[in-house]
Amino acid sequence: MSGQLMGDDVTVVFTGYAPVHFACFEPLYRHLASLAGVRVVVSGGTRMMTPHGVRYDHELLYEPFGLPADVVVPVEALKDLDADAYFSAHTGRIAPRSYTRSVQLFHGMSFRNLAIREEAEGFDHYFLIGPYMERGFVSRGIFEADDRRGVRIGFPKTDRLINGDLDRQKVLAEHGLSGDRPVIVYAPTGAKGNSLETIGPEVLRRLGSEDYDILIKLHDHPKGWVDWFEALAPLEGPHLRIVWSVDVIPLLFIADLLITDASSVANEFTLLDRPIVFLDVPLLIEEATRTGAMVDLDTWGRKAGDLVTDPVDAAGVVAKALSDPGRHAEVRHAMVDDLFFNPGRATQAAASWLGEQLHIG
Repeated sequence: MSGQLMGDDVTVVFTGYAPVHFACFEPLYRHLASLAGVRVVVSGGTRMMTPHGVRYDHELLYEPFGLPADVVVPVEALKDLDADAYFSAHTGRIAPRSYTRSVQLFHGMSFRNLAIREEAEGFDHYFLIGPYMERGFVSRGIFEADDRRGVRIGFPKTDRLINGDLDRQKVLAEHGLSGDRPVIVYAPTGAKGNSLETIGPEVLRRLGSEDYDILIKLHDHPKGWVDWFEALAPLEGPHLRIVWSVDVIPLLFIADLLITDASSVANEFTLLDRPIVFLDVPLLIEEATRTGAMVDLDTWGRKAGDLVTDPVDAAGVVAKALSDPGRHAEVRHAMVDDLFFNPGRATQAAASWLGEQLHIG
């Protein structure tokens, strides 16, 4: 029986296995934690494979977020936990003993559409990021148009990109940057065949000789086993370095240009209407298509920016994009309208919906 029905505090549980999962829930966590009569518990942990199976390190995952100790519990404690609402940002389940309602809030949406797959079935509610995602779920047959399980919320993680919460000079200073040089953020996806495994390092080497400040945001749960901190160390210097951050949003906020490949950060960056350069990853795209992902290069795909297939061309493509930042603006504006419900206000939309569902706030 849930805490609410027992007359106790309303209990909300979130679980995940990578920092990006909680980063997507964190705006809601901050809201819920501020309410009287609401208990928020987070669990799961950084996922590790051991000879004895999967292990979740909850301290490793949540420590960077600075949460109170009594909020974070190990997976083992979930067997004794009942929730009024259970949230997940990935398609798997690390669930409490019981819950009145389950909510899938996703951890991004790239042109590979990996969030839209049969494994996502079975949640009571889906916090749909935008019309494009909603159409995808309908076309995949996971639910029908106007199904009440689909809630048109948007993507709370991205609110700070455009709602005024972030201060550019403060974020620049936190990363030791003056803002005198154009800031480039390189954020590859983690799937096998990503650009770090192909042309990415050579692109970085060539751009490192230009007058840019380059920050590398590694994927926080890559599929490969390469230690990229070590592999990229020879390229690092005063103006090119790897940044360990559990949240990509402040990095995107200060970026004058984003370099990526098939990551969902490209879609998030369209909210800022700034240049994007895509590094081509044909093997990754081919493998994603072969394994059943809804790869869609036709609707939006990589149309919001410029494509680099050869590292030799990278410096010229980046320079051109920075010199004419509005060149793909019309496409980016159309993408934002199609990709996001409630841009900049998704947390408010989610809070309002939760208030009605849980009788809180």
